[in-house]
Amino acid sequence: MPFQKLSIPSASGQRLSARLDLPLVGPPIAYALFAHCFTCNKNLKAISHISRALTRERIAVLRFDFTGLGESEGEFAETNFSSNVADLIAVADFLSAEFEAPTLLVGHSLGGAAVLQAAAQIPSSRAVVTIGAPADPSHVIRLLGHTREAIDARGEAEVVLAGRAFRIKKQFLEDLERTRMEETIRNLRRALLVLHSPVDTVVGIENAARIFQAAKHPKSFVSLHQADHLLSDERDAVYVGTLIAAWSRKYIEGPSEETSAPAPTEKHVVVRTGEKGYLTEILAGGHTLIADEPVSAGGSGMGPTPYDYLLVALGACTSITLRMYADRKGWPLESILVRLSHRKIHAVDCQECGTKSGKIDYIERVIELVGRLGDLERERLLDIAHKCPVHRTLHSEVIIQTRLKNDEGGMRP
Repeated sequence: MPFQKLSIPSASGQRLSARLDLPLVGPPIAYALFAHCFTCNKNLKAISHISRALTRERIAVLRFDFTGLGESEGEFAETNFSSNVADLIAVADFLSAEFEAPTLLVGHSLGGAAVLQAAAQIPSSRAVVTIGAPADPSHVIRLLGHTREAIDARGEAEVVLAGRAFRIKKQFLEDLERTRMEETIRNLRRALLVLHSPVDTVVGIENAARIFQAAKHPKSFVSLHQADHLLSDERDAVYVGTLIAAWSRKYIEGPSEETSAPAPTEKHVVVRTGEKGYLTEILAGGHTLIADEPVSAGGSGMGPTPYDYLLVALGACTSITLRMYADRKGWPLESILVRLSHRKIHAVDCQECGTKSGKIDYIERVIELVGRLGDLERERLLDIAHKCPVHRTLHSEVIIQTRLKNDEGGMRP
């Protein structure tokens, strides 16, 4: 199951809407808990891309809506920074009881400040990541502009943030002003990764400097070049997810063989495409890959296309087959370079084709053999290239049987 929808009780008794993203195949090596930005929700596109990048590395990700936001119960006006931290701890406790305790905490913007504050009360956490986080939660007050005066005067006011109206009470501001983060960061006692863009106009880069300077080692900082605060460019979000996965592996994996073992090798290739866009995850032979469509076709160009993988299969099979044959013969073949291209052509333009109507697939394969080979050896290797298994498959009759998996886990035609 690629993900599970969950309903989690908060410390105040409200139900929090959550989603647990899981690896494509096999058990997770670790669990991460993700806290979203101020007034955002768990379905923010950037969070989805980061989560998918982590699950490709077998890190399960639980993302949820804070009380009063998204699909969670409660009134936003009754919440504050402290209640957000309490929500994080409640979700971590649920994850520990029902699945496995989270070892990685990730927070975006105000969510980054929240995970820093909550980490000490989540004993299983070993690594913390902040993305565009303020060094002090009271930074949020600056977003309110002149509305602050109305809140002080009337006790509450409606604020429009990112095109949506929110009711904010004075207690929310007072809670922010009471929170002091420097000592919390100094006593974090967890590995810390600070991610921040130098062109972030919502939370300035100076906040990253303050967090990094207050923290003790192990700590790392990565500048998110040209990224905006919400990581609205998919490439930035995927980059962030890939960074977090690579960095955190040093800290979140346990010493047991089970957690450090490679991804399970499936007999089948497994492919998953998400709710939006064409970015697709692939598990093949225990290795994770991605596929996509070019921007011109409505994709994001983040990975090879399905036809690219078709050429990859033929090219790799060709090269490996030639390597095997030359080694068996003891020939001085130093390396093989195979270049392939695919296009559709009119059948009438193909002299050697039996089909004479419509269009056909045309693959051009150019093989470069490096080594002191004779003409006869080169000709023989060219002949062997046509006998590689994938080449034969493409030229043989292929039957593809397709079934739908029903909700009960069975199959139907």
